[in-house]
Amino acid sequence: MADEHDIALATERRRAVRALLAEPLLLAGNDDFALVRRHADWLRSWFGNFLGYRLVVEAGFARLFKAGLGPGAGRPLLRPTGPFTPRMYTYLTLTVAVLLTCPEQLLLSQLIADVRTAAVEAGIELGDALRPGERRALGAALRQLVSWTALREEQGSVAGYADDDQAEVLLTVDRDIVAHLVAVSPARADSAAQFIRYAADPGPGGARHAVRRRLTETPVTYLDDLAVAERAWLRREQRRDERSFAEYTGLQAELRAEGAALLDPDDSLTDVRFPGTGTVAQAALLAVSALVAELRPDPGPLVIGVPVPDGALDRILAELIERHRRRWAERFVADPPALREAVLELLTTMGLVARSAPTPADDESDDTVAAGRVVDARRARGDAPGGTLILLAAAARYATTEAVRS
Repeated sequence: MADEHDIALATERRRAVRALLAEPLLLAGNDDFALVRRHADWLRSWFGNFLGYRLVVEAGFARLFKAGLGPGAGRPLLRPTGPFTPRMYTYLTLTVAVLLTCPEQLLLSQLIADVRTAAVEAGIELGDALRPGERRALGAALRQLVSWTALREEQGSVAGYADDDQAEVLLTVDRDIVAHLVAVSPARADSAAQFIRYAADPGPGGARHAVRRRLTETPVTYLDDLAVAERAWLRREQRRDERSFAEYTGLQAELRAEGAALLDPDDSLTDVRFPGTGTVAQAALLAVSALVAELRPDPGPLVIGVPVPDGALDRILAELIERHRRRWAERFVADPPALREAVLELLTTMGLVARSAPTPADDESDDTVAAGRVVDARRARGDAPGGTLILLAAAARYATTEAVRS
C-alpha cells in the first residue's frame, strides 16, 4: 500500500508541475487547479530549487513566475489570428498599469481614457484612438485580460470595440490577478535591453538554473547557446538531470554531443507542435528532411550546423509545391515566398534553422563555413531575413521518409 501511495503522490505532483509549466497563470476553472492547491507547499519548494521560479497559489488562481531567457529567446502571446504585435503589448502593459489603481468597476470608455493618459505620462506615443488599427490592438489586449479573468465583462463585450469605437462595456477588475501578471517590475530597468537582462537573471542558482530553464522552455539547447560555466554544468550534471526531468515533469532528455533537448511523449507542453498538421508544418518537415539528406556532414569534429546553399530551400519548396499542390492550401501554393517565410519561421522557432550570417568562434577561421560546417552559430540565430541559412544539428532527427496525408 505504501508503494501505491508513493506512486499516486508522485503522479499527482508531476501532473501539477506540468499544468503550471503549460499554464503559468492557472485559473480555478482548470481541471488541475485542485491538485496545485493540494500540493502547493511542495510545488513552491520544487520550482524554487529546481528552476529558480517563484510560485504563488491563491484561492482562485496559481501564478508561476517564469524567468526570461535573454534577447531573441521569447515566445509571444498567441491569438487565433496570430501572435501579439508590439503595439498590442504596449496597450497590454499600459492597461495593466492602469488597472492596478483604478476603481473595482469602471466603464470601457473610462478605461480607454485612462490608458491614453498613462501613455502620455510614460512618454509613449499612441496613434489616433479612432483608427481601426489602434482599436484592434487595444481590443486584443482587453480580450487577453478577459481571458485571464483580470477583467470581467458585466454588461457588454470588449470584443465589439475593434469594430465600434462607441461600444460601451461595464467591467469588473480582479486586482489580485492584475497584481500578479508582471513577473519583473519594469521600474528596475533604465532601458528595454536592461529589462530583458533583469528578466533573464538566473540569480543565485547561476548556471544550474540557467541551463534547466533553457532546456525546459526551448525545443533544443545547443552547446553554443550556453556560456562557458553553463556548458560545464550541463556536461557534468546532464545524466542526473535527465532522471530528475523524467521523474518530476515526464519529459525525456535526448543528449547529444551538440547539445540536449527535452521531448514530451504527451505532446502537451508546447504551443508549437512539430511535426504537425497543415500546409506549413508538412512543408517544413519535408523541406528539412530534404535539406538533411543533401547537406548532412561527414563524420568528424563536432558540427553545430551547416550552411544552406543559396536557392536550395526555394528549389526544394518549389518541388514540394508542384508535388502536393492539390493537398496544400491554395494561398501558399499561389505564393511560394509566403510559404518560404512561414516554413522558416517554424523551423527557426524549433531550433532547426538559423537565419542570418554566421560568425565562427574566435579560434575558428572562415574556412569552417567554406568547408560546409559551422562550429559556433550563436550569432547566426535571430530574426534577420537575409544572410546565410544555417541548418542546425537537431534537424537530423527529422530526416524521415516522405508521407503526406490528404
